[in-house]
Amino acid sequence: MPKIEIYTSPLCGYCYMAKNLLKQKNTDFDEINVLGNAAKRAEMTRRSQRTSVPQIFIDDQHIGGFDDIYALDKSGKLDPLLADIKA
Repeated sequence: MPKIEIYTSPLCGYCYMAKNLLKQKNTDFDEINVLGNAAKRAEMTRRSQRTSVPQIFIDDQHIGGFDDIYALDKSGKLDPLLADIKA
C-alpha cells in the first residue's frame, strides 16, 4: 500500500491546507514536524531538494508542496495517486 508522508511546521498555513486536502480525500498520512528538528529538516531537504514546507511524498514519490498537490487535485491527477491508499 502506498504511504503518504508530509513534512510540516505548526507555523505554516500551507501545511494546514495540504493536510486538510488529504483529510478531505480520507487518506491517512505520516506528519513529520521539522520545526526545531534539524535532522528531519535536513532529511526533507535531501529528499525533496526544497527547503520550504510542506513537502509531500506519496509512496516515496515527491509530489511537492501545497501548490503542487492542489494543482494535481484540480487536474484530476491526485485521486489516481491515492486510489491504492483508499482501497
